[in-house]
Amino acid sequence: MTSASPPAAPETAVIIVAAGRGLRAGGGLPKQWRDLAGRPVLAHTLAAFRHAPGISRLILVHHPDDRPHAAALTQPEDLLVEGGESRAASVKNALEALASTHVSRVLIHDGARPLVGCDLIARMLAALDGAVAAAPALALTDALWRGAGGRVADTVARDGLWRAQTPQAFHFTPILAAHRAYPGGAADDVEVARAAGLDVTIVEGEEDNLKLTVAADFARAEAILRGRGMEFRSGNGFDVHAFGPGDHVWLCGVKIPHTQGLVGHSDADVGMHALTDALYGALAQGDIGRHFPPSDPQWKGAASHIFLAHAIGLARGRGFRLANCDVTLICEHPKIGPHAAEMQRELSRIMEVDMDRVSVKATTSERLGFTGREEGIAALATALLVPA
Repeated sequence: MTSASPPAAPETAVIIVAAGRGLRAGGGLPKQWRDLAGRPVLAHTLAAFRHAPGISRLILVHHPDDRPHAAALTQPEDLLVEGGESRAASVKNALEALASTHVSRVLIHDGARPLVGCDLIARMLAALDGAVAAAPALALTDALWRGAGGRVADTVARDGLWRAQTPQAFHFTPILAAHRAYPGGAADDVEVARAAGLDVTIVEGEEDNLKLTVAADFARAEAILRGRGMEFRSGNGFDVHAFGPGDHVWLCGVKIPHTQGLVGHSDADVGMHALTDALYGALAQGDIGRHFPPSDPQWKGAASHIFLAHAIGLARGRGFRLANCDVTLICEHPKIGPHAAEMQRELSRIMEVDMDRVSVKATTSERLGFTGREEGIAALATALLVPA
């Protein structure tokens, strides 16, 4: 009897709404394009979702005048959609652009909320396992007044009141239908969903997930980012592979002709293995063997870029980016110098980082030890992760 295949994971898209012209924050630009800690606000927002676990695709909704700026921040697999006359119209444009895809769930997020955390994204996705719609919010704790003429006119009970946030999460088909039926003018997508009769589950939000609206919000966001910047993660990796039969070696993703090959369960790319372990080490996630056990036959002969891509993806999913890495190959032969630049390019491509963040170099052991006797190759690697 053949067992049934497990159900495929739901495909989840993130719609980032950034088509507004809000200028209350000052700076002469719509707030999503203003500088925040050296990058546009929207660059921080995109980075928060770029490699979050469970996210399949990213849609950026932009003003028609901003398309060149939007294209500069996105990747080829992302979808750019022009916004409408209102926020609701912009969201509807994005949902319609996804209507012919296999997306089954969608997160809808304000582009001016650049500090959304990975934990909140994960909570929103988890909420959809048991609800058709969910939204993050924070319970009101301050006293509330109603004012008139600059004076307190009345007090308002705060019981049951919440401060709404994004990303708001929905099963795709119901929220698309809700937007198609809505006449327009909604403050957010929860209003659209409720008008269609959808129940919306409240999920605990985050204090840091503020929406940038006025100039003071930028100062607060800068302070939060500085605080996050205090956490640096560094890791070291070391690997060794012996020479064996063959006519080439794989080193840092580059195939180099040689009189021997390297022996290993996978492709024995000693440099990439050391770098991968450095990334896992920075995250306190063990080593390659924990994630890709050599006892598992599916990894026999596997290309090592699979391991490296997994490690850097894990880092991004936890809210980190690679500040820099350094790989040292230790061998007498083959000569590494002629191939170092190509190795640097290949590692930067796999990790999707600029080349100036990747260093590859080589040394010998002065004919001492197993590398000096040309019995194999060793590699050392160091990686530094910083908040994204």
